[in-house]
Order: sequence, then structure tokens, then C-alpha cells
Amino acid sequence: MLTDFYTLENYQKNDDGNFLANIKLNEKHEIFKGHFPGNPVTPGVCMMQIVKELTEEFTGKKLFLKSASNVKFMAIINPYKTPNLQLQLTVSETDEEVKVKNTTSFGETIALKLSATYKK
Repeated sequence: MLTDFYTLENYQKNDDGNFLANIKLNEKHEIFKGHFPGNPVTPGVCMMQIVKELTEEFTGKKLFLKSASNVKFMAIINPYKTPNLQLQLTVSETDEEVKVKNTTSFGETIALKLSATYKK
């Protein structure tokens, strides 16, 4: 859905089932021309979509957002200054749902914390 918005540089799955993903934002993407001209900011809804897309990648399942809680945007993500992001995802599955807890950061700065439940 976020065609050419970011690139998944690499990821690893830890023994405990957690994922660590490194992405790079495309600062030339059309979204940044309007959000906001001269001072681009990554929209929060785009960050939420990235978490969903990565969760789909890691689980191999098409997912639909059921609920999101504890959504905390803690720092502005400017694609020119901080295009490289690290996402930690703790994923747990049942027969019908996938739950994920995410922390997104750049360097030592936490930019987003999110807990979401998706329907399979």
C-alpha cells in the first residue's frame, strides 16, 4: 500500500519470536511534498501502516486492523534528517488474530510506541 515509501533494509527474528527490522524512508516520496512543504514529517498513519505491512511480511498473512491502543508518537520523523528507522516488533498469534507491540526508533530516540490487534 505504501508503494516506494520505504525500503526494508534488513530484519532478523530472535529466538523469542521478536523481530527487529531496519527500514529507510524515501525522502523523495510524494507524501512529503504535502506533509509539510519545506519541513517534511512522516505521517503517523503511514507509520502505523508500516507496522502492519511488516507484521504481514513476518507472519505471511494478510491482516486487517481490529484495534490499536497505546499509540504514542514521541518524536517527529523527518525523512531528510532521520530516514533510517529501527522497528522492534513483538508478535503473538492465535487462530483468528495477530497481536503486535512495536517500538520505532532512530538512534537513541524513540519515535513511536504502538500496540495493535489484527484480524487474519
